[in-house]
Amino acid sequence: MTDQDEIRVSSIQSGPRTTAAADVVTGWKWLYRMGGVAALLAVVVTLLHSGVYAVVGLPTTALEWFALFESNALGGLLAFELLMVIYVLLYVPVVLALYVALRRASPSLTVVFVALSLIGVVAFIVARPAFEMLTLSDAHAAATTDAQRVSYLAAAEATLAVFHGTAFWVSYLLGSISGLILAAVMLRTSIFSRSTAYLRIASSVLDFGLFVPAVGLYLALGSVLCLMAFNILVARRLLQLGRRAANESKASNNPSRGRSTVALVVDPK
Repeated sequence: MTDQDEIRVSSIQSGPRTTAAADVVTGWKWLYRMGGVAALLAVVVTLLHSGVYAVVGLPTTALEWFALFESNALGGLLAFELLMVIYVLLYVPVVLALYVALRRASPSLTVVFVALSLIGVVAFIVARPAFEMLTLSDAHAAATTDAQRVSYLAAAEATLAVFHGTAFWVSYLLGSISGLILAAVMLRTSIFSRSTAYLRIASSVLDFGLFVPAVGLYLALGSVLCLMAFNILVARRLLQLGRRAANESKASNNPSRGRSTVALVVDPK
């Protein structure tokens, strides 16, 4: 893409924070739109997931998991956080759209944000072997000898160890750290409001509440609420950027309207 393909946004400094955002590139309009829609869907998935345990419960042992899968395969998959796997996959276009929107504010930090986010996505998928557990459950139900059932039960225990193991904690910590990096970049530009950045900071900080005894679970719940609000604001802004990029593209392709060379981005409230 040449410089002529870009619609540049003015960059006016106001202390350490710019009052006008980075380039809005017409070629990225569909990525902005996909990112905005994906962020909204992530909110919907979060709400759906919050009701899963109330409906199907949360088993703790391999035998209890087998019982759940045998009685309700879909419920077992959802309890094994299949919806959260969908969530992290939805977040890939969100991460890429945020990179395009914020890369001018801090190229190095946005690259680190993308790298940590994508590693976190892969780690989380590895940590949620829902279909593997379903396969083991089916095999256990079909087993004809005690030896077979014991072997499948041992495999299920190993799968549960993965569920609670290193890959999950890597994804959890990388998600929190990448969120802080993203917020730091957002505070350098006016593309996203300060409230958006502060919500991401709050979410990341509250994530670490999971390590606090007694009240940790409640702090983690606060993190989820902050993240949902953050995703709504991000979705709104990415969809706005998608519309702006589409309008600039139409203007540049319409000789009667002339080519727009500078577009001012107002700090969103």
